[in-house]
Amino acid sequence: MAGKIVMIFDFDRTLIDDDSDRWVLTNMGLTHLFYQLQSTLPWNFLMSRMLEELHLQGRSVYDIAECLQQIPLHPRIIAVIRTAHALGCDLKVVSDANEFYIKTILEHHGVYNCFSEIITNPTVVEDGGRLRIFPYHDMASSHGCNLCPPNLCKGCVLEQIQSSISESERKRLIYVGDGRNDFCPTLKLDAQDFVMPRMNFPLFDRILNNPMLVKAKVHEWSNGEELARILHELINNISNEVDVKCLMTNQLNSSECNNEAPAPTNEPLTVVTD
Repeated sequence: MAGKIVMIFDFDRTLIDDDSDRWVLTNMGLTHLFYQLQSTLPWNFLMSRMLEELHLQGRSVYDIAECLQQIPLHPRIIAVIRTAHALGCDLKVVSDANEFYIKTILEHHGVYNCFSEIITNPTVVEDGGRLRIFPYHDMASSHGCNLCPPNLCKGCVLEQIQSSISESERKRLIYVGDGRNDFCPTLKLDAQDFVMPRMNFPLFDRILNNPMLVKAKVHEWSNGEELARILHELINNISNEVDVKCLMTNQLNSSECNNEAPAPTNEPLTVVTD
């Protein structure tokens, strides 16, 4: 019954251990210009300006992709993504990175097609070969959230995901993140949901300082191996809970679950690695 689970991941410092923007800045020689302009532009516009500089230097989108493909993805994270997808979980990315970076990295590691949605700042490659980043939200009108940057409110995105799920489906949400802008969607989660903050990162600190504001169950993690282990446990536990409910409902001749719902099992998941 893993099909009753929606898993929502932040990207930088969560799915990947690094930060994709800073990786490009550091490895493509842009740190000096970045620090010169850092205080003058919003982050989205600053990153687009950095990409413009690469274009002026004659660097192509293929050079940028080659740089991004060097970012590691923990093998246990790759395994749990494939396992969750194979079991029917709905996987999504909600990130303040950008479409080109995320797609390039996930495709390189062979897991891009495991995700039903990548919700992030869109990108285009112009006719001249320049890569441009655009804000997810229209900057001309405010989304009204003081917890998130003006280009992307993750709480608004989470509410859209929730509204797309009918009450009859009753899916459980698992939200995984690390940053300050992951606190807003955390506040939108219900008591039946789960939030997984990375320990000693801003989201973890905000939850620690505001525990009464968070309704979801909290499972902290510190590295890729620990994150993968906890996700496996949550998938198992949620699936078993759903199986028990379906079995009890079937015994009462309810139509909520079909008559072939399997009995709960305590056997561990088989990890998909290929």
